[in-house]
Amino acid sequence: MTSLTTAPDRAVSARRRRTRYLLGCGTVAGILFPALSFGQAFTRPGFDLRRHALSSLTLGDLGWLQFIAFVGTGLLAVAFAMGLRRALRPGRAATVGTLLVGLYGVAMVGGGVFVPDPALGWPPGAPAGLPEQASTGSILHTVCGAAAFLSLIAAGLLLARRFAGQGRRGWAVYSAASGVVAFVLTALPWSDESASFRFAVGAVIISGWLVALSWRAREEVASRQL
Repeated sequence: MTSLTTAPDRAVSARRRRTRYLLGCGTVAGILFPALSFGQAFTRPGFDLRRHALSSLTLGDLGWLQFIAFVGTGLLAVAFAMGLRRALRPGRAATVGTLLVGLYGVAMVGGGVFVPDPALGWPPGAPAGLPEQASTGSILHTVCGAAAFLSLIAAGLLLARRFAGQGRRGWAVYSAASGVVAFVLTALPWSDESASFRFAVGAVIISGWLVALSWRAREEVASRQL
């Protein structure tokens, strides 16, 4: 009995399936970081989200959980970027937009490898104030965190242009608004007292956008051949 499915058809089907798996990594990445971060923020004794940044959860006995949050999210985001490039080709943002998403992933890995200094009483037993001089690891952690935020914000704005060009006004507005709000919360000068809370909200916004983009790209791949 002769199979009605040709070899090229099977290859296309397998490629589409692999691409959807890679795109699904974006959903997991967008959920993993806030889930692990806020799960610890509200359960680890002594941690106060009003004073302590989510990234400082890498310190202390359970710091390995936040390490997984950073590194796991980063690796999943890199895989997502690979699938997103397939999904967006050809067209605007297919190269630069996916490189920015990949940069976000690399920066998140760096954010897990390099950790901030103990400060503001966290972890328990740490000095009550800020260190007089930041360590090299803490500086690199800050650089990686800034790179992660800015790269994903830029990707959102770039993809907003793509969506607008395709007539997808809702997606264009959502992507642009997510990028602008996250930028306002994390990049503009505000009081230091609100920094940890603002960055936490910014992380939720960009993570939510990553999940939404992952679902949108998977639906688009399912409707066409790659």
